[in-house]
Amino acid sequence: MSVSAVLPAPPSHQRRKAERPQELLDAALSLFVEKGFAASKAEEVAARAGVSKGTLYLYYPSKEDLLKAVIHAHLSSEIAAGAAEAAAHGGSSAELLGEVLRNWWLRVYHSPASGVFKLVITEVRNFPEIAEMYQREVVEAGQRLVGDIIRQGIERGEFRPVPVESAVHSVVLPLVMLCLHKHSLGACSPVPSLTDPADFVADHFALMLRGLMVDPAAAPTLKLPPPPPARAAVPAADDTPSCPLQRLGAAARRLTTRSPNRKTTP
Repeated sequence: MSVSAVLPAPPSHQRRKAERPQELLDAALSLFVEKGFAASKAEEVAARAGVSKGTLYLYYPSKEDLLKAVIHAHLSSEIAAGAAEAAAHGGSSAELLGEVLRNWWLRVYHSPASGVFKLVITEVRNFPEIAEMYQREVVEAGQRLVGDIIRQGIERGEFRPVPVESAVHSVVLPLVMLCLHKHSLGACSPVPSLTDPADFVADHFALMLRGLMVDPAAAPTLKLPPPPPARAAVPAADDTPSCPLQRLGAAARRLTTRSPNRKTTP
C-alpha cells in the first residue's frame, strides 16, 4: 500500500494557501490586460482573486512586484522550458528550432500568457525597473536561446551563414505579433488571414526553415498538434466586453436605454 493511500489529504485551507500565489498572478494578469497596469489597483486584483488587499501584499509587497512575478511566471519560465528542451534534443538543428518555437508558441498563445506582450509593450515605458527585468529575463534570454540554435545549425553546415541577430528577430517577432493581435485588433476586428493562427504559424515555420537551410528541400515539415487544454481565465467582475470598441458601444446603449418605469416628457 502506498504512503499516499494511508496519509490523509491536506486540509482544504492548506491546499488553497499553496495555490494562492498562482491565483493572485492569474487575477493580476487578467486585470492588467483588461484595464492596463497603471490603471489597475491592488485592491481590484485582490477582489478578483477573492482575497483581502492585506493578503495580496503578504505575497507581493507592491504592484510592480506583482507584475514582475507575472512576467516571470508566464514568459521567463517558458524560455527556461525551451532551453531544457534544446539541451535534451538529439536531432537536427532545423528540427530543434522548429520544435522549440512551436512548443513555446502553443503554450503561450493558447494561454493567458499571450496577454503579457501587450501589457509590457503598452506599459513598460513608464516603469524602467520592469523594463530592465523584461529585457534581461525575456528578450535577452529568448535571443540567446534561439541564436544558439541558429549558430549550431551554421556550424554543422545545416544553415546558411546568416546574420544571427537579424535571423532571431525574423523568426520570433511574427509569433509575438500574433499574441499582440489576439489582444488588440483580434479582440474587436480580427484580420481574416489571421483568424486561424495555426495556419499562419505553419506557413511561417516552412518559410523560415527553407530560408535558413543550405538545402531547402530538406526542411522538415512541422505539424502543429491540437492546442493544449486552456486553463479557465479569471472572469471579470462584471460582463463588460474586453474590446474597447465594444465597451464604448455598451456604454452608449446604457445611456440610451430608458427604464420602463421612467416617464417621458412630451
